[in-house]
Amino acid sequence: MPDGDQRWSAVDDYISDHLIGEDAIQQETLEANRKAGLPAIDVSAAQGKMLQLLAKGVGAKRILEIGTLGGYSTIWLARALPENGIVVTLELEESYAQIARTNISKTGLDDKVEIIVGEAIATLSALVHKGTDPFDFVFIDADKQNYAPYLEHAIRLSRPGATLIFDNVVREGEILNPESDDPKVPGTRALYEVLQNHPKVDATAVQTVGSKKWDGFLLAITR
Repeated sequence: MPDGDQRWSAVDDYISDHLIGEDAIQQETLEANRKAGLPAIDVSAAQGKMLQLLAKGVGAKRILEIGTLGGYSTIWLARALPENGIVVTLELEESYAQIARTNISKTGLDDKVEIIVGEAIATLSALVHKGTDPFDFVFIDADKQNYAPYLEHAIRLSRPGATLIFDNVVREGEILNPESDDPKVPGTRALYEVLQNHPKVDATAVQTVGSKKWDGFLLAITR
């Protein structure tokens, strides 16, 4: 039996084999991302399916995603939508967005996905300013230094009772270390600090292990 990280990945494979099965479209998505040189920071298949089921379970019709990358998690989320649903996904890099468009076009989900390219804080502010329809579900998996500002924008852009999920909130335990040399830790810790006794959201977080090593998700519900 493999130890440590190898065993965690083996369990992820077991889960995928039994509960998800072969997913040729998403395998092609990951391969396209790899060939394009995108960082291999997508959620795992088990995590992607979890996001899909959570979004479907709350009946999400409008989903906001911050951090498109190559569209892997976007596809999982789009699969949760009803006929008239939409994922609005934000990506800083135009080159990444173009890869995501190509990947999504192969799924037949083009009409369910809108990719907006640009700096996310500016895009979110613009969405607030124009009074866009509120979102039911928000998935945030982008630059960690802006996690706290992303939270406040997500609250403004969501209906009461909306589900917010943040990825990478444990960082192999480094959130315990205020002196961490991981530049992504201060922003993650700031998210926890802002959420502590926040008047507009109720939140928790869970640690995860698997092919993405030791990390975690944070789940919040807007009031």
